[in-house]
Amino acid sequence: MYRLAMSGLAVLGLAILAGAGFYFLGPGSATDRFAACRSGALAGSTDGIGGPFTLVSETGETVTDTDVITGPTLLYFGYTFCPDVCPLDNARNADAVSLLDARGYRVRPVFISIDPGRDTPEVVAQFTDYLHPRMLGLTGSPEQVRAASRAYRTFFRIQDPDEEYYLIDHSTFTYLAFPETGVVEVFGRDVTPEDMADRVACFIDSL
Repeated sequence: MYRLAMSGLAVLGLAILAGAGFYFLGPGSATDRFAACRSGALAGSTDGIGGPFTLVSETGETVTDTDVITGPTLLYFGYTFCPDVCPLDNARNADAVSLLDARGYRVRPVFISIDPGRDTPEVVAQFTDYLHPRMLGLTGSPEQVRAASRAYRTFFRIQDPDEEYYLIDHSTFTYLAFPETGVVEVFGRDVTPEDMADRVACFIDSL
């Protein structure tokens, strides 16, 4: 059932991908120390993706990227009112982290809200606590959220901002980042928990 849902929703992720102006290319080059771990790259590499941000954690504390990315980290930009894509993607990420836990790899899953108007720290905490005990939820002011989104080259747009129950169009990538190294891979929606766990483990072993 999970695989069928992921397959059906993959079209949305690809449509947003094109709208954001990104294109998938082939595997990494032979000079890339992570080449064996990649199945594709954005614009040929992850150079320029990621960077400093300041946000508010689910416990109400102001945090920066150095506070959040203290080890292998999977980051996802979404919102808690999202009816299907965000819960599925973050459940996939949580499943991958659990698989990695069983293999002795400790990876932090992070959810960054793009809906600061509704996603208070308390709301974000409820969302992340349901998915994985170690998942960290982040929100912030509209300015903070936009800055973080720009750093990771994500896209989001409120469909009908005057509607109470508005939806948000957004990119659906998951970013693998390491402290100092930065973003090393970007996962699409079609990646299974098993495949993600295998590739994340490969990246960690290649450090």
